[in-house]
Amino acid sequence: MQAWSAAERRAGRRIVLAPTMGALHEGHLSLVREGKKSGDRLVVSLFVNPAQFGPSEDLAAYPRDFERDRNLLEKEKADVLFHPSAAEIYPERYQTYVEVEKLAPLLCGEFRPGHFRGVATVVAKLFNIVRPHAAIFGAKDCQQLQLIRRMTRDLNFDIEIVGCPTVREKDGLAMSSRNRYLSGEERAAALSLSRSLKRAESLVEEGERESERIIAAARAEIEREPLARIEYARVCGPETLEEVARIEREAVLALAVRIDKTRLIDNTILKT
Repeated sequence: MQAWSAAERRAGRRIVLAPTMGALHEGHLSLVREGKKSGDRLVVSLFVNPAQFGPSEDLAAYPRDFERDRNLLEKEKADVLFHPSAAEIYPERYQTYVEVEKLAPLLCGEFRPGHFRGVATVVAKLFNIVRPHAAIFGAKDCQQLQLIRRMTRDLNFDIEIVGCPTVREKDGLAMSSRNRYLSGEERAAALSLSRSLKRAESLVEEGERESERIIAAARAEIEREPLARIEYARVCGPETLEEVARIEREAVLALAVRIDKTRLIDNTILKT
């Protein structure tokens, strides 16, 4: 991978990286298409990163279908599929990790300790292995996107970080590899997330600025669903992700909700 990238760089070509954990869906493919437009060569990495899963999380059950993913990427004309093993990424006696101190403990980090250490570490390693000029990430995980931007600045990676909008099903459900876990009844309950975001957007459009009232309305929409259990619903600064009491110009409403056993995240930007 490094030798290929070095040769492409010598030839003056712009390399774009789209990191994924596989189980590709239309959200991932939108990143692939954006990557194709953003450079001369597109590398898609496929690596289910054990370092970002906690002991009680779904690493073993996480959906994997390499041949399907490869076929999809061939159809989209990705240039390289980089599919390393866990032993290659974390060899024996591995002991170096990347911490993003202020962003990592917030939001999902409060409920998934160590998760973002794993994310930052694997992305830093992918940057060093693939040596891209740009990297593409989806905005559905707003915390991950801001964390990667912060890490890239702090560690002086000469890489442009491109954020792409959340891709949704026709009924509003944000696309996610974990949607495969949902039964029909659970999927219907999961629509409460997008409904709650739309309710919050409507309140802001009507002139509401107080975060407490916006969150209360969003929570009420989700709590109508018996299968839904809210982990958090917070209004935060779009870059710092620190909670704000009032929306002055722009803020993000971020959600994490469990639909029975499946954990889903979603967010929207609230603009005054």
